[in-house]
Amino acid sequence: MNKKTILAAAGLGVVQLMISQWANAQQKDTLQLKDVVISATKNDQKQSQTGKVVSIISREVLERSNGKSLPELISEQAGIIVAGASSNPGLNKSVFFRGAGSAYAVVLIDGIVQNDPSGNGGAFDLRLLSIDQIDHIEILRGGQSTIYGSDAVAGVINIITKKGGPKGNTIYGVASAGSYETYKGTIGLNGGVEGFSYNINYTHAKTDGISEAATPVGSTAQFDKDGFKTDALNANFGIKLDNHFSVNPFVRYYFGNYKFDGGAFADANNYSILKNFAAGTNAKYEFATGKVTLNYSFENTRNDAHSQYPSLNEGRASLLDLFYNQKLNNKLDLLVGIDNRVLKLSSVANKPETNIFAAYGSLFLHDLSVFNLEVGGRYNKHEQYGENYTYSITPSINIIKEIKLFGTVSTAFKVPTLNMLFGQFGANLDLKPEKSKNYEAGVNFSFADDKFSLRLAGYKRDLTDAIIYVYPTGYINQVSQKVKGFEVEPAVKFGVFNINAYYAYVEGNEFNFIDNAVANYLFRRPKHTFGINAGAQATDHLYVSTNFRYFGKRNDGNFTTYTVDNLPAYQLLNAYAEYALAKKRVKLFFDAKNILNEKYNEIIGYNSMGFNFNTGVIFNIH
Repeated sequence: MNKKTILAAAGLGVVQLMISQWANAQQKDTLQLKDVVISATKNDQKQSQTGKVVSIISREVLERSNGKSLPELISEQAGIIVAGASSNPGLNKSVFFRGAGSAYAVVLIDGIVQNDPSGNGGAFDLRLLSIDQIDHIEILRGGQSTIYGSDAVAGVINIITKKGGPKGNTIYGVASAGSYETYKGTIGLNGGVEGFSYNINYTHAKTDGISEAATPVGSTAQFDKDGFKTDALNANFGIKLDNHFSVNPFVRYYFGNYKFDGGAFADANNYSILKNFAAGTNAKYEFATGKVTLNYSFENTRNDAHSQYPSLNEGRASLLDLFYNQKLNNKLDLLVGIDNRVLKLSSVANKPETNIFAAYGSLFLHDLSVFNLEVGGRYNKHEQYGENYTYSITPSINIIKEIKLFGTVSTAFKVPTLNMLFGQFGANLDLKPEKSKNYEAGVNFSFADDKFSLRLAGYKRDLTDAIIYVYPTGYINQVSQKVKGFEVEPAVKFGVFNINAYYAYVEGNEFNFIDNAVANYLFRRPKHTFGINAGAQATDHLYVSTNFRYFGKRNDGNFTTYTVDNLPAYQLLNAYAEYALAKKRVKLFFDAKNILNEKYNEIIGYNSMGFNFNTGVIFNIH
């Protein structure tokens, strides 16, 4: 039998097993999606009370994703393309959120904004966190600058890390191995006693990888592999000083040694040493009708690249965010806050820095008959360019219990990075912030206690004063960009089966360096993407799932020939299985990716991985 026949037979066997188990399955009570509290709104709202488009990657999904990287998992969400997610594991990853360019989405860790002032775009590097260090993820789509300031033009990704339990101690970990001589090990310890909790974990990962650069057509050259070795230490603590006051300090350290090539179609023996250190605290004082929250973090990122053109990029970011929540009555909540950020580029001779101060506030009217409304504004003062303002208006109407209409009108912005203002190449101190106007509307259907749900959302974003690099002038504000699209997300739960799908469409224009003009297409972002994930608790101990994704045709810039090339569509079929042992304290898993061994390029001149797998064991010892 050929490979497709074997796969089909195996699939039929799994389906038969699942159906037989479904016939005897008992319905389990689960927390309904509409009742999940969203912390990323800074008001701890339920999904049913907000008109924002929110997706939750749950702890259960994270626990079944140990064969994936964080960029791979994020790229499975509607409207998000992570360029390089399925390319060589060490390749830089760019997050394109709803058609926006990379670095137009904010990453939070436990609600605290992450920033990399050492880079040209300022975006947080998703490679710094391993899946097994994360509890769950909240994704807010659309402009969120009123709450989170700069860069929250297209959305926010809030990564909630694992925390310690209330009592006792737990040793947990993951040990896995897979294709390309890939190994990963995590060991952690968490627990607590009255008034104190902790979680400490260490992760080591290593892979030989594949050649980052693709071999040119017609060449017989043998390119070497570009692997990496990484180490990460994460620790957080919870200290409850009394019934009202708690302090939650954290510290993170990451070290990575990455091999990389000389660019598209260009093999090289380059390597970079990446170091990231972050520390800070979250503190809360709660009383009967409100609370005060203080977030503080300090982050230092250093990337030392050794190549034909060596470079050292190092930057520091300090963030202080103080906000106050007050319940004015049963239907009305108030949020007010101040935010101060200091960014420093330490790798440049004069060590430039900037200060960004902001004050913001929002009113949340909820459960007023069928109506909810959020109205907010933000004042921002930047040390170099001066002042700017944003606002957000988000109404929603629960027509009946099962149908909700929602919409948002908002503005957002992205400040010029330190490299753009003070860097060695093309710096311009007269740059203004990039600004956007965002419009969004949709409807959410939910029937049979969330067993059947469907969300449809359309959006439009107009960006002005976009910052581009023009040789030899340097960085300038010039371009107006427009993007529009929509997303359709159905989900079905019945018995032991759980099916989630999406279709996303996006189109727009942007400046590209090939044509040196605004073109009516988006690099590396296909107009059409589609995905479906089907999982089943086949037995009490066996869980299986399959994931299919389709990426349509897209354009990319070929910097070898200086042409705009069209990349063909491609599709990826993945499968996952896990088996629980020892009262579910131990789980064996197998994760297979690109089962059909699809040949494609995410990015022109760079390789993508063929069929590959990862297998291992997950354990929790109480």
